[in-house]
Amino acid sequence: MNQDRSPNAASLEGLTLLGSATPTQYPTQYDPSLLEVVPSPVEEDYWVKFNCPEFTSLCPKTGQPDFATLTIAYVPDQVIVESKSLKLYLFSFRNHGAFHEAVVNIIRRDLQERLRPRYIEVWGKFLPRGGLSIDPYTNWGRPGTRYETLASFRFQRHDLSPERVDNR
Repeated sequence: MNQDRSPNAASLEGLTLLGSATPTQYPTQYDPSLLEVVPSPVEEDYWVKFNCPEFTSLCPKTGQPDFATLTIAYVPDQVIVESKSLKLYLFSFRNHGAFHEAVVNIIRRDLQERLRPRYIEVWGKFLPRGGLSIDPYTNWGRPGTRYETLASFRFQRHDLSPERVDNR
């Protein structure tokens, strides 16, 4: 029998960003401590997918902005990320200098560490600069489980049927 694991007032007490009466303070530096979690509402497998079409970071060499559509998808275990904290965390990359390939791996690792999901993937679709677009992808599945097999399967096939991208 499945138990309802919906968050109650006690499980939401540690949230500092959601519903705050003070104006939102936008970070100026990369800050993984912004990520807050709440209990997953169910025990069954389900996907959580975030699309961030206005993600920005900085080129570490030139300081020029890099723009991307970032997709984060995961299968939760005990907790899910609180969406406002995720928005602020992603915003914290605005002044952070890192290559595209590093950015998606940093985000995946930070979320993996905080959420301890069953499975997670992050895909950055960066707009072209200098005539090239870069689309790094990273994923992870819990070792020794079917999610490890899922990670291998999705990694091998992640871009076999690319969707049409109209913004580049």
